[in-house]
Amino acid sequence: MAAVDSFSLLLREIGRSYNYGIEMLAVIGAFYATKVCVTILNDTYVLIRVHFVPRIFGRPDLSKQYGKWAVVTGGTSSLGISYAKELASRGVDLILISRNREKLEAVAKEIVETYNIRTAIVVTDFSRGREAYPALKKALEGKEIGVLVNNVGVLYPLPDSFTSLTEAQVWEFINVNIGAANMMVHLVLPGMVQRKKGAIVNVSSISCCKPCPRYTAYSASKTYLDHFSRSLHYEYASHGIFIQSLIPFFICTNVTTCRNTLSKTGFFVPSSDEYVRHAVTTLGVSRRTTGYWPHTLLMILARFVPEWIWAWVVSRIKYGQKSL
Repeated sequence: MAAVDSFSLLLREIGRSYNYGIEMLAVIGAFYATKVCVTILNDTYVLIRVHFVPRIFGRPDLSKQYGKWAVVTGGTSSLGISYAKELASRGVDLILISRNREKLEAVAKEIVETYNIRTAIVVTDFSRGREAYPALKKALEGKEIGVLVNNVGVLYPLPDSFTSLTEAQVWEFINVNIGAANMMVHLVLPGMVQRKKGAIVNVSSISCCKPCPRYTAYSASKTYLDHFSRSLHYEYASHGIFIQSLIPFFICTNVTTCRNTLSKTGFFVPSSDEYVRHAVTTLGVSRRTTGYWPHTLLMILARFVPEWIWAWVVSRIKYGQKSL
């Protein structure tokens, strides 16, 4: 009888423990569901606030808001040209920087004829490191630089292991993708602080968000730009300076030669002009953004992709060589 009573007691205790476990799982499930709902609501709010609300209120006067001149590095790349044209359409005078004089002069001439603004060009090769900056410093003296777009960068021709890079290529990543942004900010930021206004856009990449094997140096350099931008924000937001980290997905430019599935523009792969039209509306609104609302949808989805799957897919994507 005692054994029966003990067995019944054991069953009751097991039942209580089971019910307790079910209740705990229910609480955890409810907490997780609430967290997901809050995240979705917050992402939706940010999507609307950053990408749609600014369009309702029209185009701000960027010259008045930030300053008369804008500097665009990589000014002969598709994205650089698109940024230059969009800023010019808003009445901002331009300083275009690249290493190809002939292309720079052609771009500057087209912009002047189309938008009737002032332009200046600076021919320099950021891959030379410190040698590139004395001429830049002289060219920027006395100009009210209101906007700086750090767009210049280099990308692997094809996916490859880090050890396959030459020493020259490694230094090119350091000098162009990292050094150029640092030095350009160092040149223009003191004037912005003095005037208590200005905007800096550092063009990063979605590759900054997760590891990208076989694009290691490139993705690491873009991660640097992202953290550089975010840290600068905390240093200089109180001085009236807006710092933006721009994190695009695929854009159909001469950076990505648009092979295979990227051979055509589409909803998720905009042209550089379309992308920049969206991105400029986020200036002064969001300090860390994809710049293009379909890309924001992709970023939201990317959060749920396991890192190992992301790495496997990225290592099989092929880009073309960037032309500066």
